[in-house]
Amino acid sequence: MNRRHTLAPALLLAAGLALTACGTSGDDPKKTQPQDPAAAVLSVARDYQQAANADDWRRACALSTTRLRRGTVEQCAARHTLTPTATPTAPTSTPSPSTSYDPPAYADGSTADPFETKPTPSGPETAFTGPVTVEGAPVDVPASGKHPAGIGVLFSYTVTWPTETSTVRTALRVVKEAGVWRVDQSEDVQDGDAAHGDPIRDALFGG
Repeated sequence: MNRRHTLAPALLLAAGLALTACGTSGDDPKKTQPQDPAAAVLSVARDYQQAANADDWRRACALSTTRLRRGTVEQCAARHTLTPTATPTAPTSTPSPSTSYDPPAYADGSTADPFETKPTPSGPETAFTGPVTVEGAPVDVPASGKHPAGIGVLFSYTVTWPTETSTVRTALRVVKEAGVWRVDQSEDVQDGDAAHGDPIRDALFGG
């Protein structure tokens, strides 16, 4: 009995030391508590989509892989930035040289009247984009074409124009580049993609 009582504190002390060693194996919490890759992927994908919807292409390009950027962040941002036309073009009954065409000729040699051209807008039409919502859980996506294997995320958001509102669904492929999660592919999800029950993989497969 006495022997058993003297050994018990020693065993408890050894167990306590073992637990302490496991809990203090490093100052970096990432070494003892690995980050959930799905949470990191969702964060990057959401930031990218929100930046793209807000036309903040410097931010979106910074979250893209070098493959998707096709150059520097500045070059990528410039490529996505639209420059509005300085002044609108007045309507005319005769096509301009840039939009001229040969009207069809009839059997008697006469030709049809030319179509009236419409004025060119002074800048790109704008619409209100609603908040980005994730649909379902991220899924593993295999390599496809020039894109490596990664994780796919599906987002939806509304786009409201002056006369109508529509819902847009976008699938993003997120891959690791130099140890950092970045967006490598963005594809609109069509109705046919959603009909098959696997909209993320279907949308990202052929892009």
